[in-house]
Amino acid sequence: MPGHLTGSALVVNHSGTHVLLLFHSKLQRWLQPGGHADGDHDLAAVALREATEETGIDGLAVLLPAVDVDIHRIPALGDMDSHLHLDLRFVVVAPEGAIPHKNHESEALRWVTPQELADMTDEAGLVRLCTAGLVALEQYRSTEQA
Repeated sequence: MPGHLTGSALVVNHSGTHVLLLFHSKLQRWLQPGGHADGDHDLAAVALREATEETGIDGLAVLLPAVDVDIHRIPALGDMDSHLHLDLRFVVVAPEGAIPHKNHESEALRWVTPQELADMTDEAGLVRLCTAGLVALEQYRSTEQA
């Protein structure tokens, strides 16, 4: 099965209490923003670009390094065959007071707590990303203050 490199973003609000999910129009499930690298070798830049495009939030900041890697199957949709996503995942922090605006790729955007996320999805990879991402953000901020 062919695979595509992707970069995705766990978008976290400025205070680190909520993450932003989008309800994907084609896949009909709650996901983090992200997309195909399309030849771009900087997957952090891909994650940041996709997060900005899919949330409408300017001033996002990507944290390095990536916090998770996930390989998952995407079903055949339209003229695209089923394929794998080899997804490198990053924490992206929103500026204070950020208000998201959906685009054509999603039906809804929602800020949720980690518990709400766990209640909304059975996607183990998304729950794992949320846990790893919030731990990484906390570690980053504690190191930054030291």
